[in-house]
Amino acid sequence: MIRDDLFPEIASRRNGYLDVGDGHSIYWEESGARDGIPVVFLHGGPGSGVSPAQRRFFDPRAYRIVLLDQRGAGRSTPRASTEANTTPHLIADLERLRRHLDIDAWLLFGGSWGSTLALAYGQAHPESCLGFVLRGVFLGRPSEIAWFMTGMRGFFPEVWRAFAEFIPESERGDLLNAYHRRLTDPDPQRHLPAARQWARYEKACSSLLPEPEQIWPAEDHRHALSLARIEAHYFVNDLFLPAGGLLAGMDHIRHLPATIVQGRYDVICPPESADALVQAWPGAELVYVPDAGHAALEPGVRRALVRATERFKATLPRPASVGYGDVDGVGFIA
Repeated sequence: MIRDDLFPEIASRRNGYLDVGDGHSIYWEESGARDGIPVVFLHGGPGSGVSPAQRRFFDPRAYRIVLLDQRGAGRSTPRASTEANTTPHLIADLERLRRHLDIDAWLLFGGSWGSTLALAYGQAHPESCLGFVLRGVFLGRPSEIAWFMTGMRGFFPEVWRAFAEFIPESERGDLLNAYHRRLTDPDPQRHLPAARQWARYEKACSSLLPEPEQIWPAEDHRHALSLARIEAHYFVNDLFLPAGGLLAGMDHIRHLPATIVQGRYDVICPPESADALVQAWPGAELVYVPDAGHAALEPGVRRALVRATERFKATLPRPASVGYGDVDGVGFIA
């Protein structure tokens, strides 16, 4: 029987910082089996960062689990920096980290912006990819950015109203640039309130059944700032993607296996994008979760993601030097 819920908590067995140039240093960590199937977790945002819970999507006896904070996010430095922070930079960082860890190829696991980066990386370096597990697909098209900024009010009108009314009425015709100006202002009195408002808006729209404690508290300003500032930076620059977009580059990865998990009621990244991706990727499996929104840890979504990694565990090659069940390097948390 295939497991369908998170694995127990584990500790990372090694971590560090990698100098990627341009004044940036990215945090990375490894957990699980030393000689397991390599998998890299790509967080959302951009600007969100990773957390220990994200190790739990993978069987630590079978996978060599790599997590990293992208430029400006999480523990990477400098925090919330948009300098030399573009999609090509992040793709290059992933390749640098892969070589640094002496990994030939890895499984790409990413949701939301993480799905965007996984696709962009895969199209640039298909030879480095074993396959993909994607969630809440975001293709970075102008229509998807416009949906985030204004379209979600159709489902969360009171949340969007608070988001919009933070901006003076004279600037509400272009909310993205109005927020971007504030988020990139060096004065904390200007950028912190804008960051908190942006983060609350996004979090409140993430789950099918949001709970008050899921909304970032005002004091979590460091996380809010990196998320909001970097997202706005990417949005005003059309995610730094090629003019033809990601669908135009599918020939590079169409031969690779993929499972796409999509919440049926995902308001942040509606199912139309996942459907468009599968139309361009006939071999990919699309799994709809009927009672879920956008968040990775909603019960139905997390079960579907674990089932996907369990199926890949059975089909992807595992290094011959270690037999299945070797737990060298696995540190369980009691």
